[in-house]
Amino acid sequence: MAKSAKERIILGIDPGTTITGYGVIRSADRGPELVTIGSIDLSGFSDHYLKLKHIFERTAGIIDEYHPDELAIEAPFYGKNVQSMLKLGRAQGAAIAAALTRSIPIFEYAPRKIKMSITGRGAASKEQVAAMLMRILEFSITEVKLDATDGLAAAVCHFYQTGNKKSTKGYNNWKDFINKNPKRVK
Repeated sequence: MAKSAKERIILGIDPGTTITGYGVIRSADRGPELVTIGSIDLSGFSDHYLKLKHIFERTAGIIDEYHPDELAIEAPFYGKNVQSMLKLGRAQGAAIAAALTRSIPIFEYAPRKIKMSITGRGAASKEQVAAMLMRILEFSITEVKLDATDGLAAAVCHFYQTGNKKSTKGYNNWKDFINKNPKRVK
C-alpha cells in the first residue's frame, strides 16, 4: 500500500476475549478515510491462552498487510468482575505485543474518551458510535459487528487527538461547528 509523505495509517483495536474488533484508517490532509474494518472471532477457542495466541497472530498479520504507523487501542474499563478484567487486559497485551514486535507506537484511550471523540457524548451507545462513524467516514455496512466499529472508533479517536489539520480547527460556537462539519450532525 503506497502512501504519501503526509499520510498516516492508523490501526485501531478493541480487545476482547470473544471478539476483538479492528479498523484501519488512512489520514491525510482531507481527513480520515476507511481502509478496512473487521473482527477476530475467538469463539472457536476454548483455551484462553490459545485465544491470546490467535489475537497476537492476527494482529501481526493485519500489521503486515496494512503497515500502520500507529496503533490506537481501547483501554480495559474497570468493572466489578476481576477475572473478566484480567482476561481483557491479557487480550489487550497480546495485541500490544504484536505491535511492539513491529516497532509500532502504541496509544491507549479510555472507552469514554473514544466515545466522546466520535459522538460528543462519553456515555454514547455502541450503536450511536457505529452510526456516527458511518457518517464521518462515509461508508455503510449492514452486517458489521459493533466490536469492529469500536476498534475503528479507537483509530478515529487517535486521528482526532493527534494534531491533524481537520481536528485542530477552532470553532467559535455550535453554529460554526455545524457549518464546518455538516456530516457529523444528524
